[in-house]
Order: sequence, then C-alpha cells, then structure tokens
Amino acid sequence: MRRSLTAITAITAALFASVVAVVGAVAVVSAPARAAAGFTVSGGRLLDANGNEFVMRGVSHPHTWYPNQTRAFADIKSLGANTVRVVLSSGHRWNQNSAGDVANVISLCKQNRLICVLEVHDTTGYGEEGAAITLDQAVSYWISIRSALVGQENYVIINIGNEPFGNNESVSANWATHTRNAIARLRDAGFEHTIMVDAPNWGQDWRFIMRDNARSVFDSDPDRNTIFSIHMYGVFDTAAEITDYLGRFRSANLPIVVGEFGHDHSDGDPDEDTIMSYAQQHGIGYIGWSWSGNGGGVEYLDMVTNFDVNQLTPWGQRIFEGPDGIRQTAREATVYGGTPPTTPPTTPPTTPPTTPPTTPPTTTPGGDRGCTATYAITNQWQDGFQADVRVTAGSAPISGWTVTWTFGDGQRVTQVWGATVTTSGSTVTARNASWNGNLAAGASTSFGFLGSWAGTNGVPAVSCTAD
Repeated sequence: MRRSLTAITAITAALFASVVAVVGAVAVVSAPARAAAGFTVSGGRLLDANGNEFVMRGVSHPHTWYPNQTRAFADIKSLGANTVRVVLSSGHRWNQNSAGDVANVISLCKQNRLICVLEVHDTTGYGEEGAAITLDQAVSYWISIRSALVGQENYVIINIGNEPFGNNESVSANWATHTRNAIARLRDAGFEHTIMVDAPNWGQDWRFIMRDNARSVFDSDPDRNTIFSIHMYGVFDTAAEITDYLGRFRSANLPIVVGEFGHDHSDGDPDEDTIMSYAQQHGIGYIGWSWSGNGGGVEYLDMVTNFDVNQLTPWGQRIFEGPDGIRQTAREATVYGGTPPTTPPTTPPTTPPTTPPTTPPTTTPGGDRGCTATYAITNQWQDGFQADVRVTAGSAPISGWTVTWTFGDGQRVTQVWGATVTTSGSTVTARNASWNGNLAAGASTSFGFLGSWAGTNGVPAVSCTAD
C-alpha cells in the first residue's frame, strides 16, 4: 500500500485482449522440491506445518510506524482473524525494526494464535518512488535479522518486499529476474520459510508481469515454497477483472493470495464484495489494508478508529462482520490447535448485514417484538475458547436487545466485541452495541468473545429480551 496510486486505464481491454499463457505452461517438467520446514505449498494450496490447508484471513498492521501499538495483535485476533501482516522497515526509509523487535512481534503473533506475515515496506514503488529500495536490499535486511526468524517456520511467512516496483515500464519489466534472485539469496542463506512475493505496478500487476512470469518464478525456488500476492485496489473494480486474474492462477495450480485490498481508493472503487466472495468460494486467502493509522488521504482505509477495537469503521464492519468476512470464514491454523477449513461451498453463504438502518423501522402492528439468541463455541484451546452469539429479531423490528446466560462450569469472559458485557458471579449479561441494536423483523446480528475455562466447557442456555 502506498499513500496514493497512479490511476490505471484500459485495464479491462487488456484483460481479455489475448489468452496469454497464464503464468507459463502448466505442464512443466522440473526438479523435485527440497523438503521444507513449517508452511509448504502443494497443488497450488498453502499447507501449515501439520499438512492441513491454511487459508489466510487477516489484516495488515502498521507496526513500523506505530511500534507501541502492540495491543493490536490481541485486538485483531479478537475479531476472528487468523493472520496479521506486519509492516516492517529495513531502515532505509523509516526506523529499522531490529532482530529483537521482530522476535517480539513473532512472540505477539504466537501468543495470540496468529500467523505472522512479515513484510519490508521500504521497497514500495521502486523505479518510480525515488526513496524505494531494491528487493536485493530487502533480502540483505532479512539476512541481517535471520536469528529472529530461524526456527519460526511454523508461524512466519516472509513477504520479501511490499509492492516492489512502481509503474516505470522499463524497470518493472525486471520483476521476474529480481524476484528469482531474491528467492535464491534467501534459500542460499538457509531460509526455509514460505516466501510471499508481491506483484509489480504498485502491487496491482496491471501489465500482468507477475501473472505471466509466476510459473518460472515458482519453479526457480528449490523448495517450491513461494506464494504470490496481488494487491487489489482501483484496477480491480469489476467482478470480471477479479475472477479472471485469480482464476488464471487457480487454473495453473499456482498459489495466490490477495495480499492487500480495500473498499475504496483514490485510483478507483475496488469490488470488495467479489474479492471476498470469490476468495471464499475457492479457498484463496485475503489480507485487508489496514488496521489503523492511515494518512495521506486514505484514512478511510482504517478498520478501527485510533487503534480502538471498540470503534469499528464502516470498512472494519464490512471486512470483519460482513458476508464472507473474517469472522464468518477464518479458521485458526492447526499448529495452534484450530480446525482445518472445510471445502468451500459452491455458492457463498448469505448473511444479513450487521450495520443497522439509519432510521429504525416502524413496528409492525401485532408483531412479536421479541428476540432469540444462539451460543456457539467457534474455537477452543487448552485454557481458552472463542464463542459467537447470534441474536435474531422476532416478527417485528426491535431497537435493542439483551442476552443473558449463566456459566455452569466456571468459565469466564475475558474479552468481548460487538456488545457491552457485565458479569455477576457466573451470570453474564450482554447488551447491544450502538451500531447493532436496531434489527428489522427476522434480521440477525452477532457478537463474540474470548473466554477461559478449565475441565469442562459446556454450552449454557441463553435467553434474549428485546427493547
């Protein structure tokens, strides 16, 4: 992500102008991959260290610019994410993140059961942005902090450099060579991690340089353990452009992730609904930009206001709480004890929007102004768990709700989102947040929480009363 992107034109015509060999021929005879530790790639899918498929659902966090906002890791996890992409600096454009600092970042990821995608941001826009560094310089930084990374292959993916080429045609044409060389240097230095590589053209690959060279780059990795990252902003403003680009990687059995995207941008209006639904249908990872702290006119890409998890912005509500969003679709990596994802449905599920109408609807005469609630444990580990509570209005609209339950096994709520919770002994009372109390007849919303348990974690009976 950069502060502003050059507007691109004629993208649709270019997409369908010719059927170029997508990322090279699929049936290529090549040497077998070396055994790799931690994450691996197989059949175009990312597998975790237990050999289970892992589909990224996460957000970027601007750690290098806000190094004291370490609470963000727990907050991002609390909203259901399984991945955090962490912005680092090699020291060329911003203050360098030391090996000690990176080790602490990895520790925070592990404490919060998140997969850590670490990226060097100093490469952004090389060839067009004068201060940007080369991929080779980024590799030198990774080698310099190798002590923090070795042994963390189960939890860390190395994103060599963010958006490593701008729109300078003669420079960005070298993307494949520079990327192959960067991968080779990392492998020669002993890195066995899954490597993520960003596309040129400010990450959006509108000249299809990454798309058409991905096969040769993938095959150049002796570990065959490279995943490709496309950033989707204004270039990807139609469903056809999104499905064509991602579909070509799928057809070639090459691993692809949407490494950045937003709901709006200065260079156009990305189609985030298609990005998220297509990714869910086809088991493709996505990482939204970004948690908080944006500037330069793209503050609307903040997911929370002032790093406050209780102040979700419209973009935050969409990516975390909306259809095909993070809370609905994320599955924790099995290295943390999570459950692997099931085969994605052919038709994406539909979920009522969680954002209430500006004006509460008129009460239907004779309708039931009541509500019901369901309680589900969505994840569980040795001494903690995550639960989701769904509230559904009756046959008439409601303007607020209160859900209560009593734990029978000594469980305790430790963190909550989407509601205001109070406890009295083992009894828990949850009241709607300011933005999800108004529900139309039959509409639903949900809130979630993290809790602690020991011995038994039974599901309590819940009751709901409407205002």
